Amino acid sequence: MAQATNTKRGRKPFPTHILVFLAPATIIYTLFMIYPLADSLRLSFFTAVGPGQEAFVGLGNYVTLLTDDLWSPRFWGALRNNFVFFAVHMLVQNPVGLLLAALLTQATTRGRGFFRTVYFLPTMLSFVIVGFIWQLILSPLWGVAEGMLSAVGLESLFRPWLGLQGPALIALSLISVWQFIGIPMMLFYASLISIPGELIEAARVDGASMWTVFWRIKFPLILPTVGIVTILTYVGNFNAFDLIYTTQGALAGPNFSTDILGTLFYRTFFGNQLQLGNPTMGATVATMMFLIILAGVLLYMFVWQRRVQTYEL
Repeated sequence: MAQATNTKRGRKPFPTHILVFLAPATIIYTLFMIYPLADSLRLSFFTAVGPGQEAFVGLGNYVTLLTDDLWSPRFWGALRNNFVFFAVHMLVQNPVGLLLAALLTQATTRGRGFFRTVYFLPTMLSFVIVGFIWQLILSPLWGVAEGMLSAVGLESLFRPWLGLQGPALIALSLISVWQFIGIPMMLFYASLISIPGELIEAARVDGASMWTVFWRIKFPLILPTVGIVTILTYVGNFNAFDLIYTTQGALAGPNFSTDILGTLFYRTFFGNQLQLGNPTMGATVATMMFLIILAGVLLYMFVWQRRVQTYEL
């Protein structure tokens, strides 16, 4: 009896203060993230049959979205454009961000603080400002792009890029790269400066060139950061909406050539011009976006993260 009493007295009380600190964030996150996601998943299994009335159709909305002659061209076209949007960021934004970070970590680079600020500054601008500025720059009527190309003898290369079906998506992708290149640059920069200087000095004593030091020592050590930047780019690009909507409108012109999943969801759920909104099909598009992003995240977690060796510095 005494032993039981002592054991009971020896138990530590439950730290209720943890609940006090976690409750506000948990409640807000559940209210604005978990509940809307769960309700979207539920809504995607229903279809509207009347004002305020819904009927359960199971996977019928998904079959319609993927195979119907009216819905499938828009969905597959938006998905293809999303992958193009992502590919441009992967092939331009992240390598250039890594290059800038590598240059900024060099002791011989002057004004490193100034350049870090300049490269990161566009990230702080709103999409509306960025879209409006680049519309002015690239406008064939009053834009300065044609004059700048003429000044260097390249006026023949100027085109109304935002108005052509082929170049419009690439131009918007490069505008997005310009705006957000500061994020991978800062992540790579933070990872590079955390590498001990002894490793670099030892390699240079052994006669390794700067190129060899980067690819044989620095780059393997920052591979975990490369994976993080890749998955952040993937999630951000497949959630993209603001820049396309600001510059090209909800129809993502010309002729849906810049349409991505975000603009498709907006038109489907809320409607546009004479097109009425369809909440159930909009929820279906949103769920497909969630599944596509989830697939990429799971691929990163179970394939990339398990294969990349984390070095202890």
